[in-house]
Amino acid sequence: MASPSHRDALREPRYSRGIQRALACTPHPSASIAGSTRIARLESFYVRPRWLFVRIETEGGVVGWGEGTLEGHTEAVQGSLADVARRIVGWDAMNIEDIYAYLYRHRFYRGGEVLMSAMSGVDIALWDIKGKVLGVPVWQLLGGAVRERCEVYGWIGGDRPADVLEQARARKAQGFTKVKMNATEALGWLDSPHALDETVRRLEEVKSIGIDAGLDFHGRVHKPMAKQLARALEPHRPLFIEEPLLPGHVNELKDLYNKTTIPIALGERLFTRQDVRPYLEAGCIDIIQPDIAHAGGISETRKIATMAEAYDVGVAPHCPLGPLAFAASLQVGFATPNFVICEMSWQMHYNTGGFDLLTYMTNPEVFAVRDGHIDLLTAPGLGVELDEALIRAEAAEAATLPPWSNPVFRGPDGAVREW
Repeated sequence: MASPSHRDALREPRYSRGIQRALACTPHPSASIAGSTRIARLESFYVRPRWLFVRIETEGGVVGWGEGTLEGHTEAVQGSLADVARRIVGWDAMNIEDIYAYLYRHRFYRGGEVLMSAMSGVDIALWDIKGKVLGVPVWQLLGGAVRERCEVYGWIGGDRPADVLEQARARKAQGFTKVKMNATEALGWLDSPHALDETVRRLEEVKSIGIDAGLDFHGRVHKPMAKQLARALEPHRPLFIEEPLLPGHVNELKDLYNKTTIPIALGERLFTRQDVRPYLEAGCIDIIQPDIAHAGGISETRKIATMAEAYDVGVAPHCPLGPLAFAASLQVGFATPNFVICEMSWQMHYNTGGFDLLTYMTNPEVFAVRDGHIDLLTAPGLGVELDEALIRAEAAEAATLPPWSNPVFRGPDGAVREW
């Protein structure tokens, strides 16, 4: 058998002239009509299992779709989107940076998860429009492809992790080479050390079938337990530990970082470059995980990635969400040198009631997992085609139901614990 270096040498001629992907560019007919790219209307649709889609249409009839899902805060984001729609109808959809700067900077109060999620849905939809008007995928607009496929991972175990071995086997059969699972159930601020034993056992089980696993501490593990858990896991080499402490504890995270060799990832609850900056400057993370549906969409996620590259930090988008957020994350990944892997919500534990990642798509084949990767998306815009009639019908029904809210964890004394 050839050595790894020899195999690499054999493959090298394929890239002797870089990434080759010949695509014909066919602009939309409205591209040649002055004023046709002005925003005519903005709509939002809450659809199950827990997603908020944004639809923007131009005067020339081009429709762009985005996602502003903020789990557990749907109505707040919908209210913000109503305000945004009032402000930007009539603006040129092609001027994405101008619209982003206006929505973010033209208010005395800025940032935060609600406004940034609303802006994310709008921003993603605008990039989708721009790609469709010009007839190119979004990654072309971001500087072109630096890879031919993006690595992805699936979830196992659920909120209260169990049956992880069988689920890991199922994921491996689906084509995944990496998975993620919650590290623990609810934990007390200071819990029994034995409460961590099952976490180690689950990781051992999953790795026994030849698949790598990241462990999501989910902010459930406070400092007294986090340092114990990191040390217990270290001999078993998880892919990463995610959000080992709650956001905001930069100095505490730095202390933990210096106690372990396990890569540390976080970022789903950081919403701008300003939020990310202290973690990069402190040198306390290895992987940044912006959520494109919370962090300002494609525009801000790409800027976070560029800033992270200067600190030798990789980018692994957080994305337990719908097809639009996933496609947008992949578009950034295709054009970003320090991209490492992306979360994928296909058959995730939150996707219940017959609603899943592919439910609203008419071209689900573009998300086929092959050897742990998703191939380059080549259609104009985000590369995702949606069943608009289904979305409208589902949104009308979902509007009569309470939106999704996260479970509430309590300890044996009745006190609320971190979910």
